[in-house]
Amino acid sequence: MGPSRRRLGIYPGQVSSETPHDGDLLVRIGAIVFLVGAVATLATVAPLFLGADPLPSAAYFVCMLMGAGFLIAGAGVLRSIAAQRRQARESVTAPTASAR
Repeated sequence: MGPSRRRLGIYPGQVSSETPHDGDLLVRIGAIVFLVGAVATLATVAPLFLGADPLPSAAYFVCMLMGAGFLIAGAGVLRSIAAQRRQARESVTAPTASAR
């Protein structure tokens, strides 16, 4: 694709116009916290297999972030489910223009 065919402001792929929903941020934060905990778990278990000195207790407390991240992501999923159920309930109870 040469410079003559390239125009400013046009992206090479499709751009999503979807807005974030309730709970999406919690799921993303939960995933990040879970990954930090998973890396900490690998770092604390590795010295046991390598025969090195174990890490200090603080490193084992960071491992608990795995569970905390899982709970945060689960709360985000439940919040998303509640929002979708609320939206579905409102669409059923709201009168439509064609029903009048």
